[in-house]
Amino acid sequence: MKKRAKRELKEEEDKEEVLCCCEYVNRHGERSHVAACCCDCEDLDDVCDRFLKREPQKPESLSHVSAVVFDRIRVPWFWGGARKLDLSIVPPLVLLPALLHLAAFHFLLGVLVLTALPGLVLWYYFFTHRKKGRTLFFLSLALFSLGYMYYLFVSEVFPRGDVGQGELAAVSVGVSLTLLTLIYTKRDPGIVRLDQQAVHSTVTYYSTLPDNDSSFNGGMQEVSMTAVQRIGSSEQEGLELKESGRRNWCSVCRVVRPPRAGHCRICGVCVLRLDHHCVWINNCVGQANHVSFLLTLVFFLLTSLYGIGLVLRSVCPQQNVLTALLYCPGVYTHYSSALCFTCAWYCSIVTGGLLHLLLVQIINISYNVTEREARVALREKTARSACWGLVVDTGVYSRGLWSNWSEFIGCDDSRPAGNKWEEIN
Repeated sequence: MKKRAKRELKEEEDKEEVLCCCEYVNRHGERSHVAACCCDCEDLDDVCDRFLKREPQKPESLSHVSAVVFDRIRVPWFWGGARKLDLSIVPPLVLLPALLHLAAFHFLLGVLVLTALPGLVLWYYFFTHRKKGRTLFFLSLALFSLGYMYYLFVSEVFPRGDVGQGELAAVSVGVSLTLLTLIYTKRDPGIVRLDQQAVHSTVTYYSTLPDNDSSFNGGMQEVSMTAVQRIGSSEQEGLELKESGRRNWCSVCRVVRPPRAGHCRICGVCVLRLDHHCVWINNCVGQANHVSFLLTLVFFLLTSLYGIGLVLRSVCPQQNVLTALLYCPGVYTHYSSALCFTCAWYCSIVTGGLLHLLLVQIINISYNVTEREARVALREKTARSACWGLVVDTGVYSRGLWSNWSEFIGCDDSRPAGNKWEEIN
């Protein structure tokens, strides 16, 4: 009877904890409602009272008010109650259309806006990157830019009659493929997870290949070891494993990182073959999503270049597509043409930046080096660099162009060339 009573009591508590679409648990652990966003705000009342009485504010008052405001801005959700809305997604939704429409009024305004906009984005990037904080600003800007450019293409360029049904279908397919690969890239980048069962399973050694010894299988020896056998191993090997574990140990994630894995301070996780943290997808690029990240860049660039060509052919029919961006007389006589021309310039700026990113990715893959490894090697001056640091060769993992690309697309295993590594599977 007591067990049944406890079970019924627990079921009643679980039912009480179920939140409706407009309810949520606030930062104090209390149950609240979206409609009560302006009620019972003691911090705001205290700030207003001090302001009206002309008394100095407390040092922590503004931070408390901002925390309450951010906690109470919620969106009703069907599962798990109201969701918190990240305010960093709002500025791109407002500023991008406003600035592009402003730039379409006059040539000088277009130059000013298209010069200031990348500068503001870069400033905000370095501001957030220095604090190592996550933000949805760049993902919101990327997605809204893609969606808004496609909307203007359908609503402004296609009705002009210069773009056919097949060309519109090609642009639509390119946008769809870009979104699909982006969704796949947003998945798990290859997070290193703790596996207690494999601590004493297999130790794999990589060493320099002997000149005339065919007994080595590609320089690899696999030795199965138990805890008892490990105690009886030689002192030198024990010291090497201990040093390797200390070097690859992550004190934050509490795991031993495999070779080429790294810890992302923004995401707070260790990622296999970490390349970099991409703010445009708000996720790390690692072993599990690097190929899809590259495909996302390729699909976007192909769609963007094709769309820019169609827009310029429509608004500047008498000019060559290659020179229309620089010289298109009479484009500002009609606001619709000026808006399309301004958007073509905006897409060209974004495309130029992503072309540089794609070029860096292709070069790094060809030399089998990640962006993280390249930065570390340049900082420690242990790599060969050329073309002002665009080409970085660490000489650790590279085994030739074909083998490097085969490894990247998943056709081969990652093995260091000429160095000794220890990997605990």
